[in-house]
Amino acid sequence: MVLFSTLVQATPTPVPTNAVPLNQLNWVVMAIFFTMVLSVGVIMSLAPLALGPKVAKASATKKMAYESGMPPIGAGQQRYTIRYYVIAMLFVIFDIEAVFFYPWAVAFNQIGWYGLVEMVLFIVLLLVAYIYAWKKGALDWVS
Repeated sequence: MVLFSTLVQATPTPVPTNAVPLNQLNWVVMAIFFTMVLSVGVIMSLAPLALGPKVAKASATKKMAYESGMPPIGAGQQRYTIRYYVIAMLFVIFDIEAVFFYPWAVAFNQIGWYGLVEMVLFIVLLLVAYIYAWKKGALDWVS
């Protein structure tokens, strides 16, 4: 009981009147940080202009595209047929599905017959999808 009466009589620590409130101090720190970030970004963007080599004018030879030491033939921006993208997507799909074989092989002893049946079903499904893509002509490069 004596401890409680002592705590009740305690006085709070006086706050100096000239101190900056804590919420204003947080905004000042944020403003300083934002200014530093902005100035570093501007300096990093302008530094190559100030420090980089000064080139008067580029000749026609320097403006020409460089490809393996040979002069470019045809347009640089040519369109590919949709067949290129279909074959690329099929490759990615079958490649990613082939990754599932590794965990199956590692855990083969633990999963037993259930895992074997599941993997056989998976391989059959892949085979059906492959045959479907083949019959649809998705794997023919020239057609």
